[in-house]
Amino acid sequence: MVVIPAGLFAIGLYGVLSRRDLVAVLASVEIMLGSATLLLVSLATRLGTVDGSTAGVEAIGLFVLVVAAAEAAVGLAILVTVAYRVRTTRVDELVEVKG
Repeated sequence: MVVIPAGLFAIGLYGVLSRRDLVAVLASVEIMLGSATLLLVSLATRLGTVDGSTAGVEAIGLFVLVVAAAEAAVGLAILVTVAYRVRTTRVDELVEVKG
């Protein structure tokens, strides 16, 4: 029950720490967020509530998916802006921040 989300989170964490491309880092963050959502929904359906309803947890899971989609849209917008201005998407080449 906890093994698959933990494994997915570990894969995402490894991707964030080891990748040098912004697209791969963004994808790894999405994997980590998806694994947390999977853990939340699987624990809620396994444990249940007093009345047996899991509608509240499923609503929270849906909300997390909507937030993940918004985060991906903002992350891709930032990625496109960085790629346009700096002409690279490599993390180690982005050394200067200026307005």
